[in-house]
Amino acid sequence: MPEQTTDRGAGTELRGDCAACFGLCCVALPFAASADFARDKPAGKPCPNLRADHRCDIHTRLRAEGYTGCTVYDCFGAGQKVSQITFGGRDWRSAPAGQAREMFEVFPVVRQLHELLWYLTEALALPAARPVHADLGVALEETERLTLLPPGELAALDVGAHRQEVNVLLLRTSELARAGARGKKKDRRGADLVGARLKGADLRGASLRGAWLIAADLTGADLRGADLIGADLRDANLTDADLTGAFFLTQPQLNAARGSAGTRLPRSVARPVHWTARG
Repeated sequence: MPEQTTDRGAGTELRGDCAACFGLCCVALPFAASADFARDKPAGKPCPNLRADHRCDIHTRLRAEGYTGCTVYDCFGAGQKVSQITFGGRDWRSAPAGQAREMFEVFPVVRQLHELLWYLTEALALPAARPVHADLGVALEETERLTLLPPGELAALDVGAHRQEVNVLLLRTSELARAGARGKKKDRRGADLVGARLKGADLRGASLRGAWLIAADLTGADLRGADLIGADLRDANLTDADLTGAFFLTQPQLNAARGSAGTRLPRSVARPVHWTARG
């Protein structure tokens, strides 16, 4: 969970609150045996580490037990929304089988909507995006309205179409926010930078939307004002990198990367606890 509050970006309602959720991510979502998960688990089946009180039996040992994927995941508050609002506090364990399945279908949809709420909330906090603040506000209200639909309507929602509409605004926000960056603004959108040697690279104001930065060496890189929406930062080395003012960076992205006490971060995210252990 995040270690600090923020004055930019989304509030606590857009961060996972496991105490108010019925362990939906541990049941609804599938995972496959890999470097991220120690074993296979199909969608709709509870993780064997999920206790009857919806807490994780190995929470403090997830990385050591081979469940790194769990430590980098965040539902953006969708878990408590579905548990407490969509289904009125009804536990999937006590719900009829059909309703439990519906909960598991609805949860990923609401998670996507809450991720959009995160981006829209952060976009509205960017002064440079003021020309589109009105449109962003409308999109925020509409996205929140969708999260409150009845279960059947949520399950049938074309969330992909809504994401495309919102993305038009987020792209415009990115252009406005990066316009003030000094020098040539690099466009690395969707670039394959897996394992790239970018130590000390000047990426100020760069568009790294959807870029593959898996295991990239970004030690000491300057990422101030960069757009990081959808960038894959798994095992990327952010030691001493400067991400001040970087936007659309989420906690799950950061949790999947490596960093240090010298990594400078935007206030919208918290320094991952495991960074100290991993150096």
